[in-house]
Amino acid sequence: MILNVSGRTDIVAFYSKWFMNRYKEGFVDVRNPFYQKLVNRIYFKDVDLILFCTKNPIPILEELTEINHPILFHVTLTPYKNDIEPNVPCKKNIIEAIKKLSDIIGIENLYIRYDPILINDKYTVEYHIKAFDKLCTLLNGYVKHLIISFMDDYKNVRKNKNILNNKLLKEEDYEKIGKNFSKSAKKNGMTVQTCFEDRNLIEYGFKKEDCLSHELAFKKTLKTYKNWTARKGKKCNCVQMVDIGVYNSCQHFCKYCYANYDEKKVNDNFSHHIEDSTLLIGALEKEDIIKRRTK
Repeated sequence: MILNVSGRTDIVAFYSKWFMNRYKEGFVDVRNPFYQKLVNRIYFKDVDLILFCTKNPIPILEELTEINHPILFHVTLTPYKNDIEPNVPCKKNIIEAIKKLSDIIGIENLYIRYDPILINDKYTVEYHIKAFDKLCTLLNGYVKHLIISFMDDYKNVRKNKNILNNKLLKEEDYEKIGKNFSKSAKKNGMTVQTCFEDRNLIEYGFKKEDCLSHELAFKKTLKTYKNWTARKGKKCNCVQMVDIGVYNSCQHFCKYCYANYDEKKVNDNFSHHIEDSTLLIGALEKEDIIKRRTK
């Protein structure tokens, strides 16, 4: 199986010690978000590949040499200030961490996500064009692959609509983004793509690719996998992954996040995190049903 660490929360940024404890012990427990008494136990010997998804790779950099599995990293790096991303660390520090990460795991195993693109009176199309070009320039030689996405209509987005003030993109906006992002990526030796978007921008030079394609998964593991069922039951062409995170547990508090929608619950979950527990949040209970998951 392929482990997703994590699309439900930022384990790397906030729970790296816990993850490394679980890795060293050889297994991790994951409570089913839809049936709380059911706990899936995942042994790392059944894991073929680990995909880390984070906005802050710094906490795990020194631990990566202890991980013997094939790994990939998706690091989300956006140009927003703390009005949109209240607790994301200074982007200069993240960029330096990305460079170190590239040296540790290899440039082919690192993807940068410019995700999502929010357009409003402050963060205009022109703002994004300049920010993306600067990002590509700063990461030239350390990154080859870039993934972008556009704002989706999640519960948290609707909740924060007065902060986000998100504008719908016009066709001319897609064209400006497509042409300029392609140009910036190309001059810095990078590819740029969307994933699971209605507008893939391939007419402007974007690569047609998936976030974790079947071809890449086979290259890393020599195994084949089913297609992943994406959020809201939609289908995409990425390979199936198993997420070990917990919704409402990321303290970045990004205003556009799909995985956080209750900040009170986030703080409550965080207070119940135990670094030595087999579960990310809380601990096993007597009535829990534990089942081994192998795929």
